[in-house]
Amino acid sequence: MKANELRSKGATELQEELVALLKEQFSLRMQIATQQLNNTSQLLRVRRDIARVRTIQREKAVA
Repeated sequence: MKANELRSKGATELQEELVALLKEQFSLRMQIATQQLNNTSQLLRVRRDIARVRTIQREKAVA
């Protein structure tokens, strides 16, 4: 997910995106715990996307 795509979204869309990413992160963590996840880089990608969304939310809150 690109930061430019996130900047074009509204506050509610960003919140929905964040909730979806947090659910995906939880799911991936459970898959790691049960040793069902083969590609562990997915967790890193999701964590970075969560950070991007939170950063954009913060930028919009300050502006």
